[in-house]
Amino acid sequence: MPEPDPAEPQAPGTAVTPGTAVTPAAGGASSLATSDAETLEGGPLPGVPASAKARSLWSDAWHDLRRNPVFVVSALIILFLILIALWPGLIASGNPLACDLAKAQEGSQPGHPFGFDAQGCDVYTRTVHGARASITVGICATAGAALLGSALGGLAGFFGGWWDALLSRIADVFFGIPIILGGLVFLSVVTGGSLWPVVGFIVLLGWPQISRIARGAVVTAKQHDYVQAARALGAGSTRLLLRHIAPNAVAPVIVVATIALGTYIALEATLSFLGVGLKPPTVSWGIDISNASTQIRNAPHMLLWPAGALSITVLAFIMLGDAVRDALDPKLR
Repeated sequence: MPEPDPAEPQAPGTAVTPGTAVTPAAGGASSLATSDAETLEGGPLPGVPASAKARSLWSDAWHDLRRNPVFVVSALIILFLILIALWPGLIASGNPLACDLAKAQEGSQPGHPFGFDAQGCDVYTRTVHGARASITVGICATAGAALLGSALGGLAGFFGGWWDALLSRIADVFFGIPIILGGLVFLSVVTGGSLWPVVGFIVLLGWPQISRIARGAVVTAKQHDYVQAARALGAGSTRLLLRHIAPNAVAPVIVVATIALGTYIALEATLSFLGVGLKPPTVSWGIDISNASTQIRNAPHMLLWPAGALSITVLAFIMLGDAVRDALDPKLR
């Protein structure tokens, strides 16, 4: 049988035998090119459902966090603490400053499950209301230190040169200050005993740690190919830093800030215990622990409840930070 002429177009529906040249009319290269183009334009790949999409770092991290029991438990504890810090009257309707000396150091009674302190104040009410001051200091100090440290560290890592060297030397100076000794000196000069001097002191000594983390993340991110490509296309420094580098360098800062939040809450309680942090009439766990420390043998309940609330809060934030770190760090997967 004579073979068909390769140049002769085949009729539609005609079978193509092996060795026969495929012309555009038969579908051939044009159909393959069209199929490849559809695949590159976002069409479904063979064997992959059309609904399947590649997840970003953040969506992938959230996917892992929702299945992490450590994250779920710590997040629920933190949400409860924030709730009672905003509205303590939901579970404690009494006045934390209302005291009755006739009930001083008495134990648990109906309506007063935690007993009374040395001044006759309800320990349960003061423990619930003390969450507001401690969590407010922790959140505000963490936000301030993260913003200041990220801005200074990010600029130092992006521009380098003398700015980087100057920031590094300033950070070294703050790293050399013992935090408790610095608090004793700084807060003994700034009197008042309100929240904001304590927040300002924690930000002052907390930003160098975050700035170093941010600097390292920016130095690593700006060496990636997508940053070099954006620079070659004419992107300015502001666009490179805000659109391409910052979103990919913020994950380590979030991890460190989350863990530091619990540390800052403990630091506030320590400074209040030493008498240079928050002061009465502010209700704080550190103040209650300080007042109960001299009566631990006679009335241990005065110390155990505020100290337990402080420990649970700090542990919850540290557990949350560890879970976020595990989810955002690809090396730990």
